[in-house]
Amino acid sequence: MQSVLITGGSRGIGRAMVELFASEGYRVAFTYRSSESEAKSLAEKTGALAIRADAESESEILSSVARAREALGGIDCLINNAAIAGFSLLTDITTAEWERFLRVNLTAPFLYSRAVLPDMIRRQRGRIVNISSMWGLVGASCEVHYSATKAGLIGFTKALAKEVGPSGITVNAIAPGVIATEMNRTLSAEDLAALKDETPLSRLGEPGEVARAALFLCSEGAGFITGEVMNISGGFVTP
Repeated sequence: MQSVLITGGSRGIGRAMVELFASEGYRVAFTYRSSESEAKSLAEKTGALAIRADAESESEILSSVARAREALGGIDCLINNAAIAGFSLLTDITTAEWERFLRVNLTAPFLYSRAVLPDMIRRQRGRIVNISSMWGLVGASCEVHYSATKAGLIGFTKALAKEVGPSGITVNAIAPGVIATEMNRTLSAEDLAALKDETPLSRLGEPGEVARAALFLCSEGAGFITGEVMNISGGFVTP
């Protein structure tokens, strides 16, 4: 039975992944920061281990990996999903806000990956999946901080894939388009309608569609795929 640690697993895409991986027989642990009631209900529903961890805290990240490793008997797959988003003109982004985006969206995946890799390298197998964004591929106006960190995660993915490939470890990224999650519910109805119009499939994506892609990338069937970015945007972006 395979094991997986999913960061930011209490809501949205992360929640869909926890539910899917658990239903497929994986031993699952997931992190959350503030959504305690959602995390507890998800843990009860799926049997997954919920671990409170702030993605801005290195000590909490390392502690969450240690707890997951002990509870799961090792970590076969890591999915770096926890992230923050926001809308601001570049001239309105404070240095503190910029640095927070870097810590959560880029430094946290680095820390989680660095923490799980020694065991993966020792066992000569493992899967790392990084949840980026289509805006990491093409950039988004008024989301420079988000786009930059998600683009950085793609570069991180490609470089790490080359580094750990000889150890039998694959590293891939998923670049979702506009997905029907809480993160996008802050958009106005007009903005959502415009995004649907710009999407060739004429709808928003569902969290489960991203979850199924992550499940595939963690499967044996994806054993010869590494350093790739899976674009799940309904045709919005065609890189």
